[in-house]
Amino acid sequence: MENRSPSVVAGLIAALFLPWAALADTGGDAARQADWDARLDKASALIAESRAKADAAQQLMDERTAACSKKFLVNACRDEARKEYQKSTHEAHRLESEGKAIERAVKKEQIAERDRQRAEEAPQRAADLQAREDETEAARQATAAKIEATQADKARKAAEGEQRKAAEAEKLRQKREAHERKVAEKMRQAEQREQERAKK
Repeated sequence: MENRSPSVVAGLIAALFLPWAALADTGGDAARQADWDARLDKASALIAESRAKADAAQQLMDERTAACSKKFLVNACRDEARKEYQKSTHEAHRLESEGKAIERAVKKEQIAERDRQRAEEAPQRAADLQAREDETEAARQATAAKIEATQADKARKAAEGEQRKAAEAEKLRQKREAHERKVAEKMRQAEQREQERAKK
């Protein structure tokens, strides 16, 4: 079997376990969310039960109060009905309080988890932001360099054009001077011939 250095072996082991660690973390998130959902469902059920009990207690109180009017000891009957109503409403309030306490606890845990995730992701977000700023700065510099190169190219072409125009103007001037010299020479020769003819 081929011998491998300990760092290579450690790297291979880490590579094997990283996907499992990511899956475990995802599994932990899913389990945590399932727990929150179950607890919130329980809280909703407790609150719904408390409302149902409060409604039932109120209805029973109304019925018993109406029935007490037909009895001999009306006040004793009503006191008894009131005691039962209070007992039922206390139970309903207890259930509602328990449900709301569960909701508050879950919300508190969710906020803490979001804060933890934000804190955990903060370095990555900062690095991403820095990378975007660096890309923007690099793009800005590239654009500025391109503009500068374009302007330099235009200036170079303009200078070349000016030189070309100046060279053409110089050639034209030289041609004109040469032509004028030729014309002057021909005129001088013509005059000379005229003078020679006149002498004869």
